[in-house]
Amino acid sequence: MTILVTRPEPAASELVTRLRNQGKVAWTLPLIEFTPGRDLQRLPHQLAAMQPGDLVFLLSQQVVHFAHPALQHNASAWPTFLDYYAIGRSTALALHTVTNLKVDYPHARETSEELIRLNRLQQVQGKRALILRGSPGRELLAETLLERGAQVDYCECYQRCEQHYNGAIEGRRWRDRGITTLVVTSGEMLQQLFTLFPPIDRREWLLHCRLVVVSERLATKAAELGWQEIKVADGADNDALLRALR
Repeated sequence: MTILVTRPEPAASELVTRLRNQGKVAWTLPLIEFTPGRDLQRLPHQLAAMQPGDLVFLLSQQVVHFAHPALQHNASAWPTFLDYYAIGRSTALALHTVTNLKVDYPHARETSEELIRLNRLQQVQGKRALILRGSPGRELLAETLLERGAQVDYCECYQRCEQHYNGAIEGRRWRDRGITTLVVTSGEMLQQLFTLFPPIDRREWLLHCRLVVVSERLATKAAELGWQEIKVADGADNDALLRALR
């Protein structure tokens, strides 16, 4: 098994290092990079305008990576009177580590579908909800909160920027290196990976690779694109991906 990890840095290199330490052959091809979001300057004011018991949602670790320094730069802090929710354990831990705040998260899978199933989010009538995310983002969480009577606002804390590669050159490179397993952690990157390579590479190599993804939603999309051997990891963090790659 020779593995190609397409998630962004630094998580991609961290995963590859751990795989190589286990004796596996692994490489990185980050398909996106993260840059500061357009709404970071608004975040201190948005948080300050909220009331006790209002809701803050963090949809990735990158939110903490960009939002926490932005608050510090403005001599602001995460209010202790708000209820914080994260998409998964890694994101919750990232915020808890820098704030010591209690952060709730779904314990099954790191998806919006699991997040909105939390018991405490069934009754949100009249509350304000601030969703901290990248751009673009899924709308399932916001739509569900609105249906349940919450007032929803967004803060774009980071942007996803596509990394550009020469598909023909990359196709030859990774076929020559014998890549048989691909790791993909978002629908955006899955589509990007599919369209990156020339059709002949997709037919002869790419779609024959084993694909490791992080949700059933991604698995369904991958099957629609033509992949046949698909494994769903039990989370989106590197620990979960390592388990899936055993």
